[in-house]
Amino acid sequence: MSESKTFSATGRRKNAIAHAWIVEGTGEITVNKRAFEDYLPTITLQNAVLAPFQVANLMNKFDVRIATNGGGLNGQVGAMRLAIARALIQHDPELRPALKAALLLRRDPRMKERKKAGQPGARKRFQFSKR
Repeated sequence: MSESKTFSATGRRKNAIAHAWIVEGTGEITVNKRAFEDYLPTITLQNAVLAPFQVANLMNKFDVRIATNGGGLNGQVGAMRLAIARALIQHDPELRPALKAALLLRRDPRMKERKKAGQPGARKRFQFSKR
């Protein structure tokens, strides 16, 4: 009986957090206990999540289980992508230069700017009246 090793990592983007567990398998991906294609409706979002596997030439070599919450769909996709890339490095540290060159290990620091007091939004001002 051969025991497959599971690698896990966490990724964050905006207010979204994703935890990914990868284990060698057939390429099955589940997100929040739902099918990958069901959770991410567009090809663009699906390709963003698969980018670390494409860069590492490991398509359909790992089964991935992802638990994500917080934020919106785009933020969750960014978090999933970072989590998968970090988990792949745990599997094989030799992949680090390729993933780093593709900017897949960079945590996007951009966050929503806070609303300031005395204003209707973060940057918006109330209408100026000269008279």
